[in-house]
Amino acid sequence: MRLGFTIQEAYVILFVGLLLLAAIGTFYSAWSLKRSDSAEQRARLLAVNARVRMSWWLIAVFAIAFALGQATLLVFFALISFFLLREFIAITPTKPTDHHALVVAFYIAIPVQYALIGFELSYFMTLFIPTYLFLALPVIMAISKDTERYLERVAKVQWGIMLCVFCVSHAPAIAMLDYTRYNSSGPLMLLFFLLVVFVCDLASSIASSFFGGKSLNFNTNRTIKGTLIGSFCGILAGAAMFWITPFRAWQAVLMAIAIAISCVLGDMVINAVRRSMGAARLASESDLYITRGTLARLAPLTFAAPVFYHLTITFFILYKDTF
Repeated sequence: MRLGFTIQEAYVILFVGLLLLAAIGTFYSAWSLKRSDSAEQRARLLAVNARVRMSWWLIAVFAIAFALGQATLLVFFALISFFLLREFIAITPTKPTDHHALVVAFYIAIPVQYALIGFELSYFMTLFIPTYLFLALPVIMAISKDTERYLERVAKVQWGIMLCVFCVSHAPAIAMLDYTRYNSSGPLMLLFFLLVVFVCDLASSIASSFFGGKSLNFNTNRTIKGTLIGSFCGILAGAAMFWITPFRAWQAVLMAIAIAISCVLGDMVINAVRRSMGAARLASESDLYITRGTLARLAPLTFAAPVFYHLTITFFILYKDTF
C-alpha cells in the first residue's frame, strides 16, 4: 500500500471520510431547509436531504458488509437490483401475460447473475444477461401468444434487466478482481469507485442548491453550474485516493473523469425514462422510503459501474503488461 498505510488502515480512513461527507451534507440540508424561501430552492434541498438520508443507510450497510465479507456484499447489491427492478417494472406498463417473463427477471436473472460474480465467473457474468437472457425472454413472452405491443413489452423488460441487474452487478464485481500485484484489493477499488460516485452526486446536489443557476433539462433539481462543480469535486476525490488503487495519480484522475461523465449520463437517461413513464409523480428523490425512489437516487451508479469495471479490466487486468 502506497503512503505507508496498510489495507485495514485504508478502510478506516475511507469510512471516516464517508462519515464526514454524510455529516456535512446532513448539517447543510438541515440548516438550509430552515432558510429556504422558494419552492425551487426547497425542491433542490429536499433532493440533497434524500441523498444524505440514503448515504447513512449505505454507510451502515457497507460497514456490515465489509465486516462480514464479500458474500454479504453480493447479497446487498442483489437486493439493490431487486428494488431497482421492482420500481422500474412498477412504472412500466405490463400485462398479465408477461407474468412468466417477470418471474424469470426477478427470481432467475438476479440470483444467477450474482452467483456468477460470487464464483468469479466473470466471462459468463458478462454474457448471461446480454446474450442468453436477451434471447430467452422474447421466446418466453411469445409463448403466451399475446402479440399486442409485443416488441415494446419485450424491450422494456429487457432494458429493465440490463439496467437494474446487469449494470448494477458490475459494482460488486469490481470487489472480486485481483489487485495483489498492485498491493491493493478489490474491496478498496470498490470503495474508490463508490466514493467518487458519492462525492459527484452529493456535491452536485449541494452545489445546485447553494449556487443556483440554470436547471438541467432532464433534472430540475440540478443546475449546470452545480453539476460541473460536483463533477470537479468527484475528480478531486478520485485524485486524492490514488494511493489505494493500482493507478498512478494521473490515471486516477482519468478514471474519476470517466466515472463523473458516466454519472451525469446515467442521471440524464434514467430521469428521461422516469419522466417518459410519468414516474415523477410516483416516487422521486425526496421520497421518504429507502426502497422507493431508488431509481432516481442510484441513477449515476447504473452507468458508472460497468464503465469503471471494464476500463479497469482492460488496462489493469487483461493488458496490464502493455500499460
